[in-house]
Amino acid sequence: MILITGGMGFIGLHTARRFLDAGENVIITQFQQRREPDFIKDELGKRVFVERLDVTNAHAVLDVVQRHKVTGIVDLVAPALNALSPAEDYHVNMDGLINILEAARLFDVKRVVLGSSIGVYSGVPEGPYREDMFLPVTSSNPTETWKKAWEITGLHYADRTGLDVVSARLSGIYGPLYHTLMNLPSRMCHAASKGVDADFAGARGGVPFGEDQSDFCYVKDCAQGLQRLQMAEKLPTRIYNVAAGVARSNQDVANAVQKVVPNVEIKLQPGRSPRYRPNQYLDITRAHDDVGYAPEYPIERAVEDYIGWLRKNPL
Repeated sequence: MILITGGMGFIGLHTARRFLDAGENVIITQFQQRREPDFIKDELGKRVFVERLDVTNAHAVLDVVQRHKVTGIVDLVAPALNALSPAEDYHVNMDGLINILEAARLFDVKRVVLGSSIGVYSGVPEGPYREDMFLPVTSSNPTETWKKAWEITGLHYADRTGLDVVSARLSGIYGPLYHTLMNLPSRMCHAASKGVDADFAGARGGVPFGEDQSDFCYVKDCAQGLQRLQMAEKLPTRIYNVAAGVARSNQDVANAVQKVVPNVEIKLQPGRSPRYRPNQYLDITRAHDDVGYAPEYPIERAVEDYIGWLRKNPL
């Protein structure tokens, strides 16, 4: 039985589906919001079990792990940016992490996979980003801060206790159920699915620049990577990039969207922004070699799949 903390998030729900397809039953945790998407709804109460859980409650975490006889944990808890005070942010991220690790240790959970982020590479001047790179201590945003802290704490805890802890550094994930429109592919795909022009009002940094790059990873590929890391019999290292493994420009994304919906207008600024950095992608060689991870959704296929889902499930 696999426990996915933060399992009601969009990455968590797709990861649950991937584990089901691999033959595993799953528990997904719910803090406030509950969602029952079409691709998992029929399994609820059969092979997918939902637990309302506050990870800062140590006794509740212990109860869930013991009662369900959990064999593996994928920790995807991620409070919304700037939703909590600094002290509350620390409490949820770090006390919650320790509660999960301690429950795993006490009840002989085989492996804990921590959902880290491309954000840990924010202070590195250029890519491709590899797991063995040295990272600066300073952090410019909450995601970078807490994911670095998770990795350092989790791997130290593993050294102290013998618990198998693995960090999965996820790139920019997009796809069905993503709802904040903070990332570029989601904003473009939502507009295309509704037959309206892309609107970048309120987007971070304003209208995007066409030549800026990122590692855009479809959520189904992300789920594949997490499932493979969790279910591998043995892992030779403890940090893995899970990503598309290629840099695609903002214009590449726009072109892929317009291939599906030719009439949608997507106006990007020409050239590169002052924040441009070359080779903005995660090297996925390690995950490929160690667990056979290979993305199945290049940007063109992913965008077509995403727009198709949005048309059937308008938000």
